[in-house]
Amino acid sequence: QVQLVESGGGLVQAGGSLRLSCAASGRTFSSYAMGWFRQAPGKEREFVAAMAWSGGTPLYVDSVKGRFTISRDNAKKTVYLQMNSLKPEDTAVYYCAADPYARGGVRGGRPAQYDYWGQGTQVTVSS
Repeated sequence: QVQLVESGGGLVQAGGSLRLSCAASGRTFSSYAMGWFRQAPGKEREFVAAMAWSGGTPLYVDSVKGRFTISRDNAKKTVYLQMNSLKPEDTAVYYCAADPYARGGVRGGRPAQYDYWGQGTQVTVSS
């Protein structure tokens, strides 16, 4: 089994920054892809970013390119989402997820591709 625990959410003014963390435990992750998703009230869960645990080019949704950066620390088994230049429309619950079938790459950003999910952390950006 895989357990994912997010942290780092909070309230920030527009233009500010936050760094989300996702601590992973359980099985080894070397072949997994790790993703960040978000869900705003009344909206569907949306893909934000993903990367292979082994490294390589990350994948981002267009709306966060140039503002968000996904990274990981293998020793700490932690994935990060650095969010800069935050906008009110970034307000959502952010979820970390793991795709165990990625075979060292990133299959994509569909929630159904990710088997393991954290509990979510709230990010609120005020205008």
